[in-house]
Amino acid sequence: MSSGRRPIIELRQVEKHYLMGAFLVKALDGIDLTVFEGDYISILGPSGCGKSTLLNILGCLDQPSVGEYLLEGRDVSKLEDDELSQVRGKRLGFIFQSYNLIQQLTVVENIEVPLYYQGVPESESRGIAVDLARQVGLGERLDHRPTELSGGQQQRVAIARALANDPAVILADEATGNLDSKSGGDILKIFDDLNAAGKTLIMITHDEKMADRTPRVIRLKDGQIVFDSGGNPDAAGKAVAIKQG
Repeated sequence: MSSGRRPIIELRQVEKHYLMGAFLVKALDGIDLTVFEGDYISILGPSGCGKSTLLNILGCLDQPSVGEYLLEGRDVSKLEDDELSQVRGKRLGFIFQSYNLIQQLTVVENIEVPLYYQGVPESESRGIAVDLARQVGLGERLDHRPTELSGGQQQRVAIARALANDPAVILADEATGNLDSKSGGDILKIFDDLNAAGKTLIMITHDEKMADRTPRVIRLKDGQIVFDSGGNPDAAGKAVAIKQG
């Protein structure tokens, strides 16, 4: 249940517009969404429904054309680029389908990258990175480079890197999309464990089975939320569509 938990994300009538020639396209249309601390959410929908646009706004990679985005009570919808960069670096963790690791760096050095940009001294960052590598099962591969790792191991590095700054929210974009079923299952188990430890996770996915394991499921269609099972862990099988798609 959401009762007693702090809202960590609040979107209020958010729209995102793009010009395509002479036409105005609404990639997002009137999004109202509250994410509570400790939520574990899957966002699903067909191609072109607005999933990636929503993720970009949630991740402060883009800004709404209309509406408000409150992150931990702060309106970030109209911040300047350098302020958005600071928010991303300090309060948000990203996990992408393509891992986005730096090939020349070792496992532990890749995990340290966000700490470097936040000015954490190496004497401190190295210990944090080693602890995180061990947390995701890579304690024996600290000095390996990405080319020496499997896809599942590279995604583990990406997860550890996303955790380096102790973010308020972790955003995962098709995080198991390039993995085989076993490796994908291992990554989802890490997500489950992180949420059990209190982390807030939001996953963009097209995989219904992946969504089945999250307590909250949100569906998009034509830039609108057409279904939200809410924050109740028992709601996924009981919820009804809040709009007809």
